[in-house]
Amino acid sequence: MSTPPETVPRGGSETITRSDLPTRPSRTELRAMGKTEARELSDALFERLSALERESSAYSYVRGTIIELNMPLVRFIAARFRHRAEDMDDILQVGTIGLIKAVDGYDRSRGVEFVTYAIPTIAGEMKRFFRDTSWPVRVPRSMQELYLTVARGSDRLEQELGRLPQPAEIAEDLHLSVEEATEGLVAGRVYRPSSLDALRDQDTDESGSAMLDRLGGCDPGIELADFRTAVRPLLAHLPERDQIVIKLRFWDGCTQSEIAARIGVSQMHVSRLLTATLARLREQLDDRDAPGWAGEPAEAD
Repeated sequence: MSTPPETVPRGGSETITRSDLPTRPSRTELRAMGKTEARELSDALFERLSALERESSAYSYVRGTIIELNMPLVRFIAARFRHRAEDMDDILQVGTIGLIKAVDGYDRSRGVEFVTYAIPTIAGEMKRFFRDTSWPVRVPRSMQELYLTVARGSDRLEQELGRLPQPAEIAEDLHLSVEEATEGLVAGRVYRPSSLDALRDQDTDESGSAMLDRLGGCDPGIELADFRTAVRPLLAHLPERDQIVIKLRFWDGCTQSEIAARIGVSQMHVSRLLTATLARLREQLDDRDAPGWAGEPAEAD
């Protein structure tokens, strides 16, 4: 166990000795401590804390002991949010701030147990963290709170039903309207956008294909038009056979085999001609001073 200092000022010139302060449990002892024992120790420490001056070292020592004693409560509440995208260490750090606020704001004279007071304080701090920092798109606070409510209810129902619940089932369970439940689910899409590779629900899309598969691609005709425009000034400076090969391939749309039959060579030879010619054109396009850059139209038209 860690031990308190030999003497600690109580307030003014009065001091207390080590024996007057509680011994802080070690981490091993905290892990082995049951809930009832931890609550009883917390109550005793809060009673001692109420008799100490806030500015004294003794107050800081007892306060720190209470915070360390109740850290398992932070981890318990943080586990509710393990499905979040945020790092768990960040959630625990925010939860610890909530625990400190709960310790500083707790009043034993009201007859409420510390755990009862601390849980909403810690959870509220975590929720504010999610609400203020975790949304990629700014949405109203009421919508964020609605999402949190619907998400928790949906998770619980999914475990009970063994499937994803419908909006009507969520609404009935949470005493919301179907429109409110649907809005909460839609808000979740803003908080956690779907992956482009994720498959769509089979109930709404018979193909079950990913969104990425349904996105439009580049029009090869446009790319080919850009190529024709870029190389047209350079074609006149190519050997005649190379001009014919380029024209047949990129203007007439012939395959390499068709080009080979037209000019009387093998398909492999056409492939080598195209590779060499395209490499030459690429070099000339990279060189603004290449002959014919701004030159006359080629005969490929």
